[in-house]
Amino acid sequence: MSYLIVVAHPDDEVLGAGAAMYTLSKRGEDIAVCVMSSNAEARAFRPETQELHDDADTAMAMLGVKKIYNGTFPNIQLNTVPHLHLVQFIEKAIADCQPDVVITHHPSDLNNDHLHTSLACQAACRFFQRRSDIPPLQELWYMEVPSATDWGLNKAANNFDPSIFIEVGQEGIKKKLEALSMYRGVMRDYPHPRSDEAIEGLAAYRGSQAGVCYAEAFQCAMRRIV
Repeated sequence: MSYLIVVAHPDDEVLGAGAAMYTLSKRGEDIAVCVMSSNAEARAFRPETQELHDDADTAMAMLGVKKIYNGTFPNIQLNTVPHLHLVQFIEKAIADCQPDVVITHHPSDLNNDHLHTSLACQAACRFFQRRSDIPPLQELWYMEVPSATDWGLNKAANNFDPSIFIEVGQEGIKKKLEALSMYRGVMRDYPHPRSDEAIEGLAAYRGSQAGVCYAEAFQCAMRRIV
C-alpha cells in the first residue's frame, strides 16, 4: 500500500499522522507528503526559511517519508488562492506517487488553511475519473491535528468522528514526539494540545477506544472496494 498525506503546513503531517507514518513505513509501506504552504510565513516563532525546510526534511526522514511535495501557497491565505490551483497541485502529487490511500485534514478544523486543503484534496481525489492513466484511489481519510481539529467549533459542520485506529505502540509515539521536536518553535508546554503530555495522552485515549495501548485515529471519508 502507498499513502499520500496532504497537509496545509509543515508539522501538520507529524501532528496528525506521525506515529502512523512511522509504523506503516516500518511495515514496508510507501509514504509521501504534500505540503501546501511549506514556507509557513505567518507562523509564530518561525525559524528562517531554510531552517524550517531542514526541520521538515529531518522530521519526515525520521518517519520514513520517501517523497515530499512542497507548495509555496501563502500561509493563512489559502482562501485567497483559486481553488483550481490548489487542486491541480495535489493532482500532480497524486499522479507522481499514485497512492492507494490519501490522508488529509478534517474539513471542520478551525484553521482556515486546513479547511481549504481538505476541500482541494477531496476534489483532487476524483482525478482518476478524468485520467485513465491514474489508478483509482482506494481510500480517503481525515486526520486530527491537535489545537485545530479539537477546536472545530462550527456546530453546523460534522466534527471529527474516528472510524480507523492504527496501533502505533510506545515506539511510534516516541518517534512522533522526536520528529516534532525537530520543528523549532512548534511544541508548547502542558496543558497545550501540542505538548508531549497531551499528544501521548491522546494516543493513549485513542488506543483505549480500539483496545490497544497507543493509536492514531482517522475518519474514513471514502472507501472503494473492488
